[in-house]
Amino acid sequence: MGFHRRPAQPGNDRSTRVTVLSAAAATAAAALAAAPAGAAPQDKPSDTRAMVDRLYEQAERATESYNKADEHADKLRAQVARAKDSVARGQERINRMRGALGALAGAQYREGGIDPSLALMLSSDPDRYLERASVLDRVSTRQAGELADLQRAQRTLAQQRAEAGRKLAELEKSRVTVARHKRSVEHKLAKARKLLNSLPDDERDAYDRSSRSGARDGLPELGGAPASSRAAAAIAAARSAIGKPYVWGANGPSGFDCSGLMQWSYAQAGVGLPRTSQAQRYAGRQVSLSEAQPGDLVAYRDDASHIGMYMGNGQVVHAPYPGAPVRYDPVGMMPVSSVTRI
Repeated sequence: MGFHRRPAQPGNDRSTRVTVLSAAAATAAAALAAAPAGAAPQDKPSDTRAMVDRLYEQAERATESYNKADEHADKLRAQVARAKDSVARGQERINRMRGALGALAGAQYREGGIDPSLALMLSSDPDRYLERASVLDRVSTRQAGELADLQRAQRTLAQQRAEAGRKLAELEKSRVTVARHKRSVEHKLAKARKLLNSLPDDERDAYDRSSRSGARDGLPELGGAPASSRAAAAIAAARSAIGKPYVWGANGPSGFDCSGLMQWSYAQAGVGLPRTSQAQRYAGRQVSLSEAQPGDLVAYRDDASHIGMYMGNGQVVHAPYPGAPVRYDPVGMMPVSSVTRI
């Protein structure tokens, strides 16, 4: 999971349906509303650290909602582009059909756009007229078919335009949802940083060193054989990210949130993972923690709002929280909810 918006892609205005997004927004808002506003003067440093942990946890959950909403906005953006392209192609087809019908109507008029019964009465050669009328009947039948095709194409085009309009409206709503999530997360992170800054220097340094059971210096040896060749490549990528900053909503390569790090690492192995930690926990086969092998994904808390990669020897690599770079930490730093083998 993570705290930073992933960088915008060239050409995009930037990471379920609107009802899903609305539910995600309501869930995030409920979680965010419960956080303390700040440390009271009588709070002990341990109390302040606990408040900071709660703020980070709430921000992680809100970030997962943000990533989900942002991912949905990306999908909607692609759907809107396809709908617009379909409308354009439909309009081109209608223009061609109208042109063909115009040519057909002109030819019919030049052939003699006169009432057939009157033409028969005036004709000096009834046999020739009947031959000509037969041609006109065939033209009329063809024209009727062309008109029917045109009407169907126009109805289809109207439906495509209506669908494009709905998608555009849905996209706009999703953008609002994404922005709301972003503000919520940034508000929580600002509160957490303010609380941390209220601690004495030694307490603040201790928190940064030891939060979530602490980090090890250096790059430990891999503890065991990777679960697969894909896992080995993902492990190498994750280890190469050690020391990179935690960036809210980012999925590499210069910064990461927790699920962004997992997605990027496995992408280097040619494996596409979903964007959120909640979805990543179901991206493979679930195994027990006792069976964990290097490369497995370890999700934390019941809602899987944080995720890391198991490296063996009871350690994971993960993007912890703002201010803490990608690093090793003990696998038991938080309650483990699942272990997934990709």
